[in-house]
Amino acid sequence: MAPAQTIRADLLRVFFLTLVSLFAIPAATLLFTEYALRSQDTTFLQSIERRIAADTRLSASDKAETTAFYRSHPLSKACDATAAEDKDFHDKVCSPYSMQWQFHWADRAAIWTIVLGAALLAAALVLGALAFANRGLRYASFVAGWRLMTVSSAVEVVLQGAMVVWLSFWLTAYFWHSYYIKLIAIAGIAAAAAVFYAVYTLFKTLPSGNEIEGELIAEADAPRLWERIRQLAGRVQTAPPDQIVAGIDTNFFVTEAPCEVRGQTLNGRTLFVSIPLLRVLDQTEADAVLAHELAHLGGGDTRSSAALGPKLLQFDQYTWKMRGAGLTIVAHYLLRLYRMIFAFALARDSREREYKADRVAAGLTAPSAIVQSLIKISAYASYRNDVEQKLFEQNRQHDGALGIAGFVAAGLPPYASSDAFIEAMKTADVPHPYDSHPPLLERMRNVGHHVPESAYGAIVATAPQASWADFIETAAAIEQRMWSEYEQRFVENHELSLAYRYEPATEEERAVVLRHFPPIGFALKNGNRIDISYSGLHPSAEGASPIPWDEVKGLTYKDSSFGDTLIVTHPDKRKLGGARTTKVKLGGLGKQKEHFKAAVGHYWQRHQIMRAQQQQQHHQQQEQEQPALQ
Repeated sequence: MAPAQTIRADLLRVFFLTLVSLFAIPAATLLFTEYALRSQDTTFLQSIERRIAADTRLSASDKAETTAFYRSHPLSKACDATAAEDKDFHDKVCSPYSMQWQFHWADRAAIWTIVLGAALLAAALVLGALAFANRGLRYASFVAGWRLMTVSSAVEVVLQGAMVVWLSFWLTAYFWHSYYIKLIAIAGIAAAAAVFYAVYTLFKTLPSGNEIEGELIAEADAPRLWERIRQLAGRVQTAPPDQIVAGIDTNFFVTEAPCEVRGQTLNGRTLFVSIPLLRVLDQTEADAVLAHELAHLGGGDTRSSAALGPKLLQFDQYTWKMRGAGLTIVAHYLLRLYRMIFAFALARDSREREYKADRVAAGLTAPSAIVQSLIKISAYASYRNDVEQKLFEQNRQHDGALGIAGFVAAGLPPYASSDAFIEAMKTADVPHPYDSHPPLLERMRNVGHHVPESAYGAIVATAPQASWADFIETAAAIEQRMWSEYEQRFVENHELSLAYRYEPATEEERAVVLRHFPPIGFALKNGNRIDISYSGLHPSAEGASPIPWDEVKGLTYKDSSFGDTLIVTHPDKRKLGGARTTKVKLGGLGKQKEHFKAAVGHYWQRHQIMRAQQQQQHHQQQEQEQPALQ
């Protein structure tokens, strides 16, 4: 599916889920209350008419007058009857907390919740449209939307949570004349937890960290680079950065947001430079990149990002927290829809800013310089990603230093002459941590300098005579430290990945799996226990057999005052039909319950990932063998 189609499909899906989350519960409540109120109107009127007809104390005119009164005053309108002559009728039928009173206010609450949902949906669309229409209004519209959406979504959680609890009692009480304490308790606990979580998260200060992996470049360690950046800033007519941070990421960027580097908080203007990329760019190409980033400072882009960025991050964190706490899901999709609409406006503005910054860089250096720098950066980022992906996909442990930097440096020129390189570059964009950059070909057209695909390889393979990295005295030491730390994290994450991938089939593989998935034991009553391992469940009760994960299709945890039970559904069927199940008694689990549930889910998930990985490898092997058979 094309990216545009994928985006449209995601937007439609989120829009549909927003409608469901906003209106499903209140609509269900409204349908139930309206049905019940209409039914009660009919039943009540029939009953009262029979009583009036049978009352011998009333004259024919009194009967007609009383009947007319009740026909014009249906039971469903009793709580709305506020006239003096209706007071007796109102007080008798609609006393506080009575059935009629509850249905009346539940009906009104459902209507107003639907109205609130419609208003919030309209507000999300209007505020999103403002962000599209006017860049100057973007910050104000998002802050207004942020406050409105977060507070109103918490109100939605409260209202819909109350409806769920109310329905859990009245649905069974009305239709079957009985109620279930356990059902009401479950609904009540779920609603209370959702309300607490929504309100707690609303007022909690969420982290807004902006950590940069790199090290500060003091002016004494790179005086010529600092001087060149000041010269370029003067020509862009903006103030130079307050600090330069160097690292090994595959991008350059500027920010005015507070950020942390090695535990030190930086304020003001920060320029990040990539030492590996500086080594592949000649000084003119690097100047073009630096001028591009300084143009963002001069155009006010970084001020806007500094103001908006932390709020976007906090909004995103709040949105996704609302997805993981049960009934708070009713708030998640509205917040997510608003964020998607706003993201479209930001992406469009980002492209315009990139075009403008490219034109500034081309004017200060040369159109060829900015284009060649884009080609080299895209190629380096693409190839480094390929190298790391292949290293990560390997099914063996990595020992010692990986030498990623050396692999990339040595392999980049041959890669630049490959067919895979040309394919990758056709849709390439330049990596950036904050903005959505336009594709490379569009950026070439923007500065009026086109380079044919056939020339990409020669540009990438041409080593610079001199680079700005040569004028940073601490560059080699910074690279060594940063690559060492990066590769250590890479190896650790790779080993964790292997722990999910290995069956295991050898002792070495078993050691890796056990490091991350050691056996976990849980004590039960009567001296019994149950152990969880990468191979399955191991109950110790008499007559119980181990249950390998391959024999598990589903798991259901049943709470009981007589002892909890884990019901294991197997993939095969019973002889007489229906799914085969095994009940594992868990009496005495007590406070270990949540830990047990998490462990069972975690270890079963590992097994499923491992089997899925094996199937994928098998399919890939078959596809590779197929041409040979033909």
